Amino acid sequence: MGVGHSAAADLAAAGAEAVTAAVAGRDAALVLVFCPIQEDYAPLLDAVRAGAGAGTAIAGCTSFGQVVAEDPGGNGQGVLVLALGGDGLSVRTRVARDASEDRRRAGIEAGGCLEGIEEPNRVCMLLADGLIGEQHELVRGVYSVAGASVPLVGGCAADNLAYGRTAQFHGDADGVQVLHDSVVGIGLGSTGPLATGIAHGWRKVGEPMLVTSSSGGRLRELDEGPALEAYLRRVGKSRDEVNTSEDLRQFAFSHPLGLSRRTGEDIRVIHGGDFEAGELLCLADVPQGALAWLMETDPESLILGAKESVSQAVAGLDGAAPVGVLTFDCGARRIMLGEQGLEQEIGAMSAVLGDVPFGGFYTYGEIARTQGARGMHHLTVVSLALG
Repeated sequence: MGVGHSAAADLAAAGAEAVTAAVAGRDAALVLVFCPIQEDYAPLLDAVRAGAGAGTAIAGCTSFGQVVAEDPGGNGQGVLVLALGGDGLSVRTRVARDASEDRRRAGIEAGGCLEGIEEPNRVCMLLADGLIGEQHELVRGVYSVAGASVPLVGGCAADNLAYGRTAQFHGDADGVQVLHDSVVGIGLGSTGPLATGIAHGWRKVGEPMLVTSSSGGRLRELDEGPALEAYLRRVGKSRDEVNTSEDLRQFAFSHPLGLSRRTGEDIRVIHGGDFEAGELLCLADVPQGALAWLMETDPESLILGAKESVSQAVAGLDGAAPVGVLTFDCGARRIMLGEQGLEQEIGAMSAVLGDVPFGGFYTYGEIARTQGARGMHHLTVVSLALG
């Protein structure tokens, strides 16, 4: 695995610099590209294609910043390229378009990336549009194809909190498509071990609330009353103080909801509200009938969560030395940590990994299918270690 990062203002120069550093003269089976939203992606992707080499699969998406040791904290606006290859690694890709029309179908189509992979260790990586909502249905679709034995990891494309349109990339040296409302499935097969980690660093506060009415990401009632009112009471706010979704987001990222699971809590970030109806809006589902807690954290716990995620992934290699780690970190965590906190987070991951290359992006949602979890997460760090 190789990592290349560039903060060059010229996209063609940034792409060339990043892909050259990541590939480093080797034959890559897969090149991943993560970047901020742009008006025109062609200069960047053309440069990446030129440096990737024939036969290399290219995939990626827009982000809310890059997870990279070369620019901890930073402005998160650079271009990050990750290259994977070597003997014993195979890659297949598949794209599902118009995902919002049928998310379960899109997951089934994207999960087809595992077809033809014969190595003993496999994983399905998903790069999904972060604005289509109810991405847990994507995960269900992939799970129906992959089964319980294949780990699912990935992240949802972001657009710097504009909530307008994200982009996904898919292609090879002959051409890379810029897609929207899509899911890119990447099947990895390896003769070496593959292992995942997931952690967040949040803890429950107070008594649980019962989700009495909810559909997809629209949370209508908590404890049989308007969800917005119940939530504001819990965080000590009034409707006089909170009149818009922007007002709500000022504190909602630091006061998410936790859904009880056998393996811990899945976290849901509140991204806005329907103030006329008294409802809360999330980018992922909040199942009706679930118990939900207000969650709290602090910078030290968030940083320890990132360290725990990569530690779990490395430990899952059963003693094999990691050759690289991919990370999918929540964009809301990036906001909460700030520049100094991000430097400390990168430092904590580096303390575990040493000279092992690692990188990824800040997402609109993290994907990790584990026992007892629905597969969609927020305010979480998901890691994939390759041995």
